[in-house]
Amino acid sequence: MTAPTTTAGGPPGRTDAKRRHDPAVRGFASDNYAGAHPEVLAALALANGGHQVSYGEDDYTAHLQHVFRGHFGMDAEVYPVFNGTGANVVALQAVTDRWGAVICADTAHIHVDECGAPERVGGLKLLPVPTPDGKLTPELIDREARGWDDEHRAMPQVVSITQATEYGTVYTPDEIRAVCEHAHRRGMRVHLDGARIANAAASLDVPMRAFTNVAGVDILSFGGTKNGMLLGEAVVVLDPDAVRAMKHLRKLSMQLASKMRFVSAQFEALLAKDLWLRNARHANAMATRLADGVRGIDGVEVLHAVQANGVFARLPHDVSLALQKNFRFYFWDEADGVVRWMCSFDTTEEDVDTFVAAIAEEMRRT
Repeated sequence: MTAPTTTAGGPPGRTDAKRRHDPAVRGFASDNYAGAHPEVLAALALANGGHQVSYGEDDYTAHLQHVFRGHFGMDAEVYPVFNGTGANVVALQAVTDRWGAVICADTAHIHVDECGAPERVGGLKLLPVPTPDGKLTPELIDREARGWDDEHRAMPQVVSITQATEYGTVYTPDEIRAVCEHAHRRGMRVHLDGARIANAAASLDVPMRAFTNVAGVDILSFGGTKNGMLLGEAVVVLDPDAVRAMKHLRKLSMQLASKMRFVSAQFEALLAKDLWLRNARHANAMATRLADGVRGIDGVEVLHAVQANGVFARLPHDVSLALQKNFRFYFWDEADGVVRWMCSFDTTEEDVDTFVAAIAEEMRRT
């Protein structure tokens, strides 16, 4: 037999690609700005080489079922996808009918930041509810939990909550249990958008199962990218009786990766031991350090409890514009002077202290 030839053009590890950014530049705009954790990159290298069956029939994706069940129980089923919007759209479709509606907070990512994908791609009606802190309660849910027999109104079938919320606040396990029990009594399922689920678990100092399957959540969008992965999220079915045709929905929604082993290997790197928790605890600690630092600056107001890896603050608009010349971050409500600062697994104490000093300096100039 003739040995296979290669046209790689160089020895393993060599590349003609060039670094096109300055890795010393830091920002507080998003935890998506961070690169991939070195342990994740090492897992990708281990998964490379040779041939593996495509579309999720590989050894890494098969083992991933055991990894996720270690966190969420033996009924859990995991379906890796490309991104958070895809995870949310696939998950919500799995627990709704064509005429179904989803109750969510008015700040929810599915309502504000997904370009209408749940509605345009998923065919769902969203029923947003105003909240003071990003968290739904049974009482708030009941503002839209009505009209099931009214053919003129989309039928509420799902309550979607976010953990940690878009305000950086965190539901306690008891709060999520109350939401789930209330929703289930009304015949609705519960979806949890866990883009920052690791940060919530780190903040609460409890296992992720404590506020998901144990609390009654039916289906989960599990975030990996914000916690150190290169790319990839997952839909985790916690109650298999709640869903149908997940494989078909994932493919139909353009979320089926051909080389899925490279998504699954990253999740194993995060979840097989404690990398997910180490990363989340560090990001949370850096957000707390940032909040503590700016609270001592006259004219800067921290607006919400800092429970995860985000800080929401109000400061003069001109100060924010001046700071943005050297530090990337986003306005949350530009008209009101509200900004959002996010910390990542690779944010350092020096990064935070340098930013706090810059804020103090700009405030002195006002």
